[in-house]
Amino acid sequence: MGAAIEFRNVSFKTPQGRLLLDGISLALEEGTTTAILGRSGSGKTTLLRTVNRMLEPTDGQVLVDGHDVATADLIALRRGMGYVIQETGLFPHFTVERNVGLVLEAQGLPREERRRRSELLLAAVGLDTATFASRYPNQLSGGQRQRVGLARALAAEPGILLMDEPFGALDPLTRAEMQDMLRGLMSRLKKTVLLVTHDLDEALYLGDRIVLLSEGKLIASLTPEEFMQSQQAEIVAYVRAFHRGERNAQGEHKGQDERAATGGAA
Repeated sequence: MGAAIEFRNVSFKTPQGRLLLDGISLALEEGTTTAILGRSGSGKTTLLRTVNRMLEPTDGQVLVDGHDVATADLIALRRGMGYVIQETGLFPHFTVERNVGLVLEAQGLPREERRRRSELLLAAVGLDTATFASRYPNQLSGGQRQRVGLARALAAEPGILLMDEPFGALDPLTRAEMQDMLRGLMSRLKKTVLLVTHDLDEALYLGDRIVLLSEGKLIASLTPEEFMQSQQAEIVAYVRAFHRGERNAQGEHKGQDERAATGGAA
């Protein structure tokens, strides 16, 4: 398979002169999920937003299916991509059904076709139409709103799905449920997914490749297995930061076992 998204020496500098992306070259294979990791300010979201031209690179090119996005029709470009963010961006005065079908409404599809498509999409993300279609966003839990946001992103059957920390505001159990749902959906739909996340476990679970950014530079693009086995200093530090609690718990249990073995003596 070819590259669905390609970054060619992409840089982005703010009007104030701050360099947020520094010469990034990277290709995302069609039908795969790429997870972008990095600390806050590393350039993750900036890179993602160059794909749908929410930001225009100051240098380099972004290509989608081999075509420079800078020369593409902006409306057509964005309709070919689903976009999911942490706060979902649902319209509070629209029902769930209408929120899901907004892109289809903009395309001029008949109401019955929009309703049918919304039902299919709600079922795909695990929401019963009879229960949820007529509800409003404020009547949903955080996880349910994220499911609606994902359904809306898939409404126009885009080939590319851009996801910017979509599950970051959810509790751990709901987040795990959403990850399971997304992983199942992506295995069936074969979309090209670009996922921005801070969560190493999420990246390992969902990503076919893991990209690490630091201060706007590309540090690594590896498979999950290669990432965890890497001895590269930046990767080792990132992995260590996520396993601090695990090591602390292991150390505490070890100390308890040692005290038990010596009858509690110091």
